[in-house]
Amino acid sequence: MQSYYSQIRIFLYSLIYGMYSLAELRPGMAIIVDGEPHLVLRAQHSKQARGTGVAKTTVRNLITGAVFPKTFQGSEKIEPADIGYTKAQFLYSDGAEYHFMDSTDFSQFTFTEDDLGDQKYFLVDGMDVDIQNFDNKPISVRIPPKVVLTIANTDPGVKGDTASGGTKPATTETGLVVNVPFFIEIGEKIRINTESHEYVERA
Repeated sequence: MQSYYSQIRIFLYSLIYGMYSLAELRPGMAIIVDGEPHLVLRAQHSKQARGTGVAKTTVRNLITGAVFPKTFQGSEKIEPADIGYTKAQFLYSDGAEYHFMDSTDFSQFTFTEDDLGDQKYFLVDGMDVDIQNFDNKPISVRIPPKVVLTIANTDPGVKGDTASGGTKPATTETGLVVNVPFFIEIGEKIRINTESHEYVERA
């Protein structure tokens, strides 16, 4: 119940004042730091000798992806970031840019390779994704925790290797190189963990 009432207080405070108080900072909040949206990853609250509050946090820039520590103190007020999610479809990549279409109004927008980072390895033509928006502008793609990719190239499997536990490198249709069991062949679909970049199972 405490968590529920805490969320209510946060909502009312931001509704009335348009700001978060220092004591209300919690992991998962989207806030403005130096004019850009950041996600609070960790937050530790303490008080100094004179009773002023301190919040030591770790935040991630939602535009650049940079993670760094940030300390808030005193009566400092924190501006909430206007973060929202919309549905979109990944259309295709022309090598330099990755093209998406908003699933609601069918408008199209792009991200570059630098924008996406390793996320580009998990995008397949026609794939539905969640787009993170700041100020009604797309800033990042939220990839599912697991995706299915097709093996484009790998060494031939060897009979009897299904239970050996060994692995071999394989390249997926998106260019991702992942270690797979010996029995996986070209053309097979596999499920991959998008955080660890590791093979999970046959799909």
